[in-house]
Amino acid sequence: MTVKYPNIENKVNPYRDNVQGKANEPICVAGLLDRSKQILSTEMKGVKPDWTLEEIYDRLHNNAPRIAIIGGSPDHPAHIMDFQTIARAAIRIWQNGGVPFQFSTPVMCDGTAQSNQGMSYSLQSRNAVAQMVVNQMEAHSYHGAFVIQGCDKQPLGVVSALAHLDRIRRHRNEAPFIATFAPAHVLKGGTIPDYLFAELEEVAVKAEASGAEDIAYDLRDALAYILQCSSNTAFQGVLERARERGIISKEQHEDYEKRLAVATCDGQGGVCAFNGTGNSSRHLVAGMGLVHPALELLTAPPTQFEVNQAVDSLAPMINNPVFGVANIMAANIKNAIRIHSASGGSTNLMMHIVAGMLYGGYKFDLWDYDQIHHEIPIPDLFNYSLTEGRDIFALAMQCCSGQIKGMETLFYELIQNGVPMNLDAPTVTGSTWAERLSEKHKLYALGVKENPIILSKPRRLFSGVDVIKGNFFESAVVKISGMTTDQLDTFDKKASFVLFYDNEETANESLLDENLLDKIKKNKQFNYDSMLAMLKQNALEKYDQYKALEYDQLFEKMVEEGTLKISIVVSGQGPEAFGMPEMFTPMQHINANRKLKRIATLISDGRYSGVTYGAAIGHMTPEAKNGGGILYLQTGDVLYLELRSKKIEFLDETEFQNGRLSFNFEDTKNARQALGEQRLLNIRERQRLVAASNRMAGHTDAANGVVPYAVAEDAVFDYKNDVLFPVKEELA
Repeated sequence: MTVKYPNIENKVNPYRDNVQGKANEPICVAGLLDRSKQILSTEMKGVKPDWTLEEIYDRLHNNAPRIAIIGGSPDHPAHIMDFQTIARAAIRIWQNGGVPFQFSTPVMCDGTAQSNQGMSYSLQSRNAVAQMVVNQMEAHSYHGAFVIQGCDKQPLGVVSALAHLDRIRRHRNEAPFIATFAPAHVLKGGTIPDYLFAELEEVAVKAEASGAEDIAYDLRDALAYILQCSSNTAFQGVLERARERGIISKEQHEDYEKRLAVATCDGQGGVCAFNGTGNSSRHLVAGMGLVHPALELLTAPPTQFEVNQAVDSLAPMINNPVFGVANIMAANIKNAIRIHSASGGSTNLMMHIVAGMLYGGYKFDLWDYDQIHHEIPIPDLFNYSLTEGRDIFALAMQCCSGQIKGMETLFYELIQNGVPMNLDAPTVTGSTWAERLSEKHKLYALGVKENPIILSKPRRLFSGVDVIKGNFFESAVVKISGMTTDQLDTFDKKASFVLFYDNEETANESLLDENLLDKIKKNKQFNYDSMLAMLKQNALEKYDQYKALEYDQLFEKMVEEGTLKISIVVSGQGPEAFGMPEMFTPMQHINANRKLKRIATLISDGRYSGVTYGAAIGHMTPEAKNGGGILYLQTGDVLYLELRSKKIEFLDETEFQNGRLSFNFEDTKNARQALGEQRLLNIRERQRLVAASNRMAGHTDAANGVVPYAVAEDAVFDYKNDVLFPVKEELA
């Protein structure tokens, strides 16, 4: 049974007042519906098309809801099956009395762009998608959208665009802009074929026999994970080291990479099964109230029945400003941030959440996010693992089998754990969370008896991404949920040497060098007296035992026991300098190296992949290009890490050597002005590697969403007060 869409209550209707639209667009609508019937041939058998050009003309003239179906480019795995979902949505919109249109945006795959120049365009693509969507929606006067949500920057790019549209439409006293989001299904992670697994295990055995226990350990660690695009980078690092040591040949290395790659992705595509930016966006946009639960977590492209539920729910939202995209987003912002935290969401989304709110017209920054995050402790209720059968595909299977209800279950369990959630916030079901959660059947996390991912009892009492500050920068972020408690303890209240790189390529090359630590030792890049001071600070109980050792012996002992700490700094990666590429690859190389993993943090004004784990600190502001303190760091400097206190400080090295923690950066910065000027010249020259048309000049910094200045300047509304909530009469 269909529902009936009301006509749009706008004084302005370009399709009534301008004949050209009614001359041009009916053939587009008819063509879309004809193709949809052809795609759904078996399901549409016997259905006689009623989409005449005359009927389409009349609907346009009378302001029937014009709903754009927004897909993504099929060169991204998440959008391979869009054609099927587009067809289902188009047919249903027409059946409900609307006018379906369709367009797709380019969607960059961050995995494909990793470690090449494309990564400098990734973040910029979010704003480009927002701009393109606004252009198309405004030019063709669409009233709403059915969004096929993919991966990487597309989800929050479209959220930003539609929130922006809703704001501008309300400013012009037009009908609110409505939308519902349909995340692409979850791509099942690949499986390493048994014969290939056995061959790689033989490589590990051979490594052990040749004394390369570290390679054997790291290779087996990579073998423990489900096969995915990101794990291929881990294999790349360890196989490169195995080749350098003569354990495998170049031909074997290339053959292993090829066989791993072709076994990685399922042919129907989808969003990769790790909890990266794609699935973090799935959870976040659901927490924003913008995803219908029928489409939230699927293991295959949606059925017609599932699409119908989302499309039908647009009916009560039409003409109601409570259900405009910007209002739904802002009403749910605390819910979304708490779901993002409890589910171990991507650090990328720290910027995207801020950006979405700014595009929606609300004053918001990183510190607003942090204030919401820390209003009350957010427990870790997400027992996700890539080695124990608890990836996001497994979560989707638990939802599709009716054991739990995805983010509704997480929402409910947060409440049960004392986290205040806004039950009165509107959602795209046309109802509030209170109404959605009133149906308790299959709501509880305990509905999953084997290998649950969403928990009722927390793994630990804190989660999410923390904002940190220090004496040489204003803000940065660290994904606490991506670190085990042991890792936090390992790096908390520890002194750490800087190992400085001014670009990612050099850092990656160095991190793949299995002799990196030996070269640091040989070149005595860290001061001996500072090493002794670090030993005393990081492992006082070892000081008397090792204080008399010579440089090389002391270095080796401190590496062996993990008391030497190194902060690998990759500078010049900020949005204005270089498009703010992800530092996934250098962090993956650290994680794939047993020695480095125990002693190294990564610090950058770049950003990180959602799948990144470990001591990864990024989004540092001000960025190097704008004279931030990271510009002036150099190898051998000493930092003091206080991750639990959310601080990183630059230490006065002389004072440190004398046993005192003195936090002083200004003197060092002033003494290194010439160094900073030379590095700025290098940054400006390196910028020319990025197309001038796509550089991110004229944008806010990472703490303010990296949005065009004009968007930030127009964000004047208060997210705490300038929000509408449904009244009971509207929901009846």
